[in-house]
Amino acid sequence: MNVVDSSGWLEYFADGPNASFFAPALESIEELVVPTISIYEVFKRILQQRDEAAALQATALMHQCEIVSLTAPLALSAARISRKLALPMADSIILATATSRDAVLWTQDADFAPIPGIRYIAKAK
Repeated sequence: MNVVDSSGWLEYFADGPNASFFAPALESIEELVVPTISIYEVFKRILQQRDEAAALQATALMHQCEIVSLTAPLALSAARISRKLALPMADSIILATATSRDAVLWTQDADFAPIPGIRYIAKAK
């Protein structure tokens, strides 16, 4: 199983320099888990940068995967992860979701770089 954080989805949708890094995970939708916080972040960013139609189109693709809602147990796990690793809320929810599904987390978010087992690539400048 795989989880791609919001930065990876946005990179892929924009066909950015790291899009090919995320392509294997994002194009294997039967193995892809999407935290609801990622839907929020992707929709919001595309809505800011483009328009609602583009944002809805992007999130429609995300809905082809397994969507994982933030439940109370997942929220508690995320809070523990946040405290232990000093991660922001959204990042800790995404990591908790990946952990709960024994999934590999793919990202270009530097907050995740030092965490073992993460598939990380530095964001292209």
